[in-house]
Amino acid sequence: MLGRHKQKTTALPEQPPIPLPKCLAKSRRMPGNSVEAGRVVFSHCQIVGEVARAIMQRMPDWLQLALFPAGSELIAAAHDIGKVSPTFQMKIYRALTQTDAEIFTLLNTETAKGFEKEKLWGGHAGVSQATVAAAHSGKYTADILGQHHGFSPNLALYQAGSEVFGGPVWNTQRLELLAQLKQALGVDFPVVQNPLQARVLAGLTTVADWIGSGALFEDPASDWKSHIEQALDEAGFIAPKIKTNLRFSDIFPFEPKETQIKLIEAVNQPGVYVLEAPMGLGKTEAALFAAYQLLEKNLATGIYFALPTQLTSDKIHERVNQFLVQILDDASPHKKALLVHGHAWLKQIMGEEGNPGGAWFAQGKRGILAPFAVGTVDQALMAVMNVKHGFVRTFGLVGKVVILDEVHAYDSFTGTILDELVKALRDLHCTVIILSATLTQERCETLLGMSATATAGNKPYPLITAQPKLGELREIKVAAMPDSMVAIGHAAEVSAIEEALLRAEQGQQVLWIENTVNEAQAIYKVLAARAENLDAPVVCGLLHSRFIKADRAANEAVWVSAFGKEGAAWRGQQGRILVGTQVLEQSLDIDADFLVSRIAPTDMLLQRLGRLWRHSSTIRPSSAQCEAWIIAPDLAAAIASPKEAFGPSAMVYASYVLCRSLAVWQDISEVKLPSQIRALIEATYISQPETEQMAKHLQQVLMVRSKLERLALLGLSKAGTTQAEETAQTRHSELETTEVLLIRAYQLEKNGSWLTLMNKEKIWLPHNGRFLPEWRQLTAILIQNTLNVADYLAPNAVNKKQIEWLNDYFYLGRAEYEESNSLRVALVDESGAVKSLQAGVANDKYTLRYDAKMGYQSNC
Repeated sequence: MLGRHKQKTTALPEQPPIPLPKCLAKSRRMPGNSVEAGRVVFSHCQIVGEVARAIMQRMPDWLQLALFPAGSELIAAAHDIGKVSPTFQMKIYRALTQTDAEIFTLLNTETAKGFEKEKLWGGHAGVSQATVAAAHSGKYTADILGQHHGFSPNLALYQAGSEVFGGPVWNTQRLELLAQLKQALGVDFPVVQNPLQARVLAGLTTVADWIGSGALFEDPASDWKSHIEQALDEAGFIAPKIKTNLRFSDIFPFEPKETQIKLIEAVNQPGVYVLEAPMGLGKTEAALFAAYQLLEKNLATGIYFALPTQLTSDKIHERVNQFLVQILDDASPHKKALLVHGHAWLKQIMGEEGNPGGAWFAQGKRGILAPFAVGTVDQALMAVMNVKHGFVRTFGLVGKVVILDEVHAYDSFTGTILDELVKALRDLHCTVIILSATLTQERCETLLGMSATATAGNKPYPLITAQPKLGELREIKVAAMPDSMVAIGHAAEVSAIEEALLRAEQGQQVLWIENTVNEAQAIYKVLAARAENLDAPVVCGLLHSRFIKADRAANEAVWVSAFGKEGAAWRGQQGRILVGTQVLEQSLDIDADFLVSRIAPTDMLLQRLGRLWRHSSTIRPSSAQCEAWIIAPDLAAAIASPKEAFGPSAMVYASYVLCRSLAVWQDISEVKLPSQIRALIEATYISQPETEQMAKHLQQVLMVRSKLERLALLGLSKAGTTQAEETAQTRHSELETTEVLLIRAYQLEKNGSWLTLMNKEKIWLPHNGRFLPEWRQLTAILIQNTLNVADYLAPNAVNKKQIEWLNDYFYLGRAEYEESNSLRVALVDESGAVKSLQAGVANDKYTLRYDAKMGYQSNC
């Protein structure tokens, strides 16, 4: 198998290399679509080195000293020395509109003609790595250079002087370039202490390369030095200006509770802090104010607010934005853009990879580099995984306050990489604040790296556990909160439908939460149809993850407001039923009069109960009671045949955990919250001997966990094949998802395309649009017409050539990195049917539909 990669034994005649001043690093596509020579390798490398130096200089002194040793800028500068090779130079010169006969004479060798094989050694990045490795420039330095395109090259068969790299004469040329860079920057390579620091410097190198490849540096005739500060500003690397001496009530419209005060007092330096407290206490506000205090003291560089999944509502962005409005000085540029969310993230200009059509343009990825962002925990988890550009995330998190919201006991059953992340964040001089209403003692201690204590099951609730970077671990008791009594009903689906309609007819605000999108859509159809025939006006709504971004934002604006504090004035106008999925249980300040939920793990049930009678000030109909109904099968039937009993829920949650949860809840008729939260969680998750069927279900979940732990080890491995970000598995029910662009129609013309969007607006999409001022804005409009769905439910993949007219606006993968196109594009006709671009079948197995009320639907 390896034989076809072996180098020939017959030596080729040594060919004089291209002089360094002629070795190109970049080409330039001009407005007329011609391609001209861009910057030479030395110039580009020097720019990237100086950009890296400028980035480090903008960091706090304590962070520079800890993670960025003197000379780190040389690593960044040396990233492209591998472009001084015949294969790369042949490729770039062949792409120019005007040929250079002299250069082609020098490159006319068998080696140079083999540039198509570059992917065998990782392209020019592999040549950079081999060159520096042979020069013995430090334990981790060569690996960092090889990774700057997001993955580690395989150099098992190649060395610095290999013929495919041009032989010894070209390697001598690369070493001369390296010497020139050392002289120009005035530094030598640093000593890199450990693999984590190497990841940080790899991230710095890649980001500096992106910025140094931006439009400000494209013209080889321009003075690049004067553009560095502007480029860093545009990329968002600006220290935020924070107002000082603010009190809690200056930021939030209420005085802090005791639990909030104690967390704020505890978080006085970097470290790991866990707040276990009930739903509705204000954990988010407590964590944000603690973060503010660290920012004020210059002990943090920013905030990354990590939510459980992409299901989480846009409303959390509004809450964090309101916080930022209060703490940022009016002179801070961040006050204009605020979170990397909505259209504000378009203001970040990160060079080629961070532009529309680049691999890092996606909002979810870019946010981790911004000073302030809300994103998913998966983006943070990939900071410690061997995935493409994982180290960019590592670099993006250094020194920040990382708030991990809604961490559940269920995570311990799903093989997550959260423990490794928390450990790494501690070493990255971050402050980690973990928020949860539902942790077992064992899970909490694992997150903190503690050994099990003798007080299992006896810890108070609420509880703060503080492990500062300098100091002893402390458990801080908090006064118990007054209980609320919640009545628990158990019913079949048919009875729950009747009850929900009755309550809504009485003017109540009803919340119905399902575990899957398909189930939520099915229940919504029934309730909406029945509501039309009621005597009193009742309106129904639906929220889940399978809406295009524009429709989801519109739906949330109506429904989350109606069930939130801002809807109090018109709450009593009519009854409402809001049906949804897990989006309704996470980080939303919504308040229902009556709740219906499909059986779920105890953690999730408690989160859902936290949306019931949430605000004491809410005016409710006289008929309302603080009550929740749980739809669940018979326990014996569930144990005997969980897939049949639980239905689609068994595809989302482990059957064993569902059975354990059902065993805990089946006989409960009322629950006192928050005092019973810890007992309910421990009863669900405490280890116990199992027999017969339950032992089999336990074995299944342990097998799944073992599999995911192996995947995690693969992902955490510092060697081996780099995983694609989209396929990296970080949690139990994660399915590979695909981005889908839905449009009404399109018409290709010579210079562009006419697109009819889902709202029937028609836009002109120019080909080669990156030269137009509206390029980024057009991309934002297109993104509002996208959604993510499980790969098996997405429209069929098409050849990249069929959608290359979108290449300037979406990342379609790159052949040189052996990446396939992950974007799917489909048409939606007037009836709502989802069709292929040729108006044929979109998916070979499922019939697909879309409309603004129901979202993306399949017949599975």
